[in-house]
Amino acid sequence: MRPSRIAARLCSLLTAVCTLTAPTAHAAPREYATGYVALGDSYSAGVGAGSYLTSSTDCLRSSHSFPALWAAAHAPSSFDFTACNGARALDVLNRQLGSLNARTGLVSITVGGSDAGFGHVMTTCVLHGTGTCLAAVEEALDRVDNALPGDLDRLYAAIRAKAPHAHVVVLGYPHLYQLHGSCKAGLADTTRSAINGAVDRLDKVIDERATHHGFTYVDVTGAFSGHEICSTAPWLHSVNWLAPTESYHPTEQGQSQAYLPALNRTA
Repeated sequence: MRPSRIAARLCSLLTAVCTLTAPTAHAAPREYATGYVALGDSYSAGVGAGSYLTSSTDCLRSSHSFPALWAAAHAPSSFDFTACNGARALDVLNRQLGSLNARTGLVSITVGGSDAGFGHVMTTCVLHGTGTCLAAVEEALDRVDNALPGDLDRLYAAIRAKAPHAHVVVLGYPHLYQLHGSCKAGLADTTRSAINGAVDRLDKVIDERATHHGFTYVDVTGAFSGHEICSTAPWLHSVNWLAPTESYHPTEQGQSQAYLPALNRTA
């Protein structure tokens, strides 16, 4: 067989193989999915970090929040910041997913604390005695164990459906208190321990549901270790009577020194 015929048949064979193995047109390449969408509650919005964006109204989104800091450092092709103070899982589902699409490459989210009613728990614990506080903790845990898993499943399934190519990072919550710390007044360590234990249970449920949906869960308790309330260098606000909404939320340092590195490690 002539060399020219061999070359022609070889080219024909290679063309057929390439045609058979080429990716289908409808599967959007992962490299083109580069937009970033930040979903969730007050911990993602940056409540407690100050410098609130004038466009965020009651959502209290901060330019010092970890999503805003990550976007500023990495310049994604688009950045949609929809996290909002007080949001529960179904609030995120119904009000925050409009920016998700096939071009979304990264999604971050914190959610579950408001579902558990931790704001009510902390108000109860500060204003009432240990017995009332512990009862409020148990009520919160009942919601965590029974209602929250199903609501997270509905939310996580919707996120995946709307952003099929996104890497989804679900971040947990830190312990609020350092036990046997520097606080000379306030809650007893028994109560502080119960609150920390409730956070652990909340984080466990979030971890389980996120992992079930193929998302990346990030535990931040280690990142805040030594910087809880009652530590010598807290990255969380204690009760603040002048700005009560900021109570029990990360400070600017908590966002930049704990949550941002946690996202950086997995994004």
